Amino acid sequence: MKLRILILSVCLFILSQAALALEITPDGKVTFRTSAGEAKKVELQGQWAKDRIALGKSGDQWSVTVDSVPAGVWEYNFVIDGIGVIDSSNPLLKPQRKPSRSILHIPGTPPNPWDWCDVPHGTVHQHAYQCKVLGRRRDAMVYTPPGYEKSGDQKYPLLVLQHGSGDQHDTWVQHGKAHWILDNLIADGKAVPMIVLMIDGHPMGQVSREATLQEREAALTAFERELLEDALPLAESLYRIEAGSEKRALAGLSMGGAQTLGVGLPHADRFAWLGCFSGAMPPGERMQRALVAEKLNSQLKLLWIACGENDFLLKQNHELITSLKEKGIRHEWTETPGDHSWPIWRSYLSEFAPKLFR
Repeated sequence: MKLRILILSVCLFILSQAALALEITPDGKVTFRTSAGEAKKVELQGQWAKDRIALGKSGDQWSVTVDSVPAGVWEYNFVIDGIGVIDSSNPLLKPQRKPSRSILHIPGTPPNPWDWCDVPHGTVHQHAYQCKVLGRRRDAMVYTPPGYEKSGDQKYPLLVLQHGSGDQHDTWVQHGKAHWILDNLIADGKAVPMIVLMIDGHPMGQVSREATLQEREAALTAFERELLEDALPLAESLYRIEAGSEKRALAGLSMGGAQTLGVGLPHADRFAWLGCFSGAMPPGERMQRALVAEKLNSQLKLLWIACGENDFLLKQNHELITSLKEKGIRHEWTETPGDHSWPIWRSYLSEFAPKLFR
């Protein structure tokens, strides 16, 4: 009962809190503020820092100034008497099925690939569609490159880009900054102008890590069917997309990596470019059926796999790489510093996209 009262009090605090914006100074200092009423302890939990940072209290206001936050797109939240809450004064939230993190973006000098730059920019389109496979409404985002609207009958290659577990169809845009990454790469001549399709990777709701193989296979099959039977035909009917597998790529992070392998490898005749970022592994039988060297080596232009050295999925990725080597399947493997988080996945997209459609 006491826990329920505490949770209710925190929720009421969030709803009643006054708008107190982040304060960022030119020298890189960031002041975080929140109103926490009768709270006994308030801390800041930032993705850029190993430990939580205590806030000081003045009246019912709590604040702390962090002298230097590194350049990047960071997740953070407040921890109020042991309960994590978002920063209600900050409208920038990480898009999730259960939002729990606010976003702080500190541009780099010189700019990072995911920073806003004064270059030609593409357009991000929001779509809702009736999914025949699932019998209900679904959502997707589509990025068209700079100049698309004025390019006449020109057609473009397509990248299908998938998020991870707990995220949603707009996370690669709102948090991953995929549109800015592509804008900057295209402006620098490092990437081919392309269309990007991003769909919700949870056709059957979020599947837990404890799910059975049958449950995981059912979710992956539902995603496969929605992508191939609903989402791709929708994009092809609305946008000028080039035909042929050599003009199609599929990539994703974590759960999206499992979807890339689990759907892309069996359908290498439809996607010649595959990118697995810190990927979970799809159900074993599906993978074993797909790992046929003669077929994949003739159909795939690129199988690119990357994972961080501190990622909890590194062992699974090592096992995959060993299997690919034993079977003689061509691939590119990159092990980098970092863990299972968005800072590493933005860098992977920045490295992967320039390899496509060359």
